[in-house]
Amino acid sequence: MNFEHLIQINDPLNPMVESMTREQLWEGLVLRAEQPQLFVIGLDSCTILDRTETTLERELHYGHATVRDRVTLTPGQSVRYDIMATADYVGGSLTMTIEQPDALQLFLRFEYSTTLPSAGTEDVRQTSEIVKSAYRESDIDTVRLIRQFVQGGQTNALH
Repeated sequence: MNFEHLIQINDPLNPMVESMTREQLWEGLVLRAEQPQLFVIGLDSCTILDRTETTLERELHYGHATVRDRVTLTPGQSVRYDIMATADYVGGSLTMTIEQPDALQLFLRFEYSTTLPSAGTEDVRQTSEIVKSAYRESDIDTVRLIRQFVQGGQTNALH
């Protein structure tokens, strides 16, 4: 199943939405990669097994379950998560890309690619829609939490 959607970060037509800079959004995305337990419900802990300038090999602990992934950072641009498939977990990837069509607008594109089937029976279609909805809600929460961390100055702790 492939799925993508866009979340508007800055809305020049809505003064009620506090603007973020591209750098602040990037810092929030790095915070999510480094400390995912702040963003992911049910995640007990994250162990970074290996680190380079642009990658993280992680082990994510959900109770007794462990998921491994690789995070690839393209500084100031995108974060890609590649989840290793196991007998119990679907493999796949998530890429979050910053898009800035002009000086006032800022978006975050979420692109999912999983081994879940996307067509076929009505049950498969319904499951696919439930998963897409869960992804969308999780991504909205990610942006909300990044806003909170930016407003509280907590993303600066990464430096």
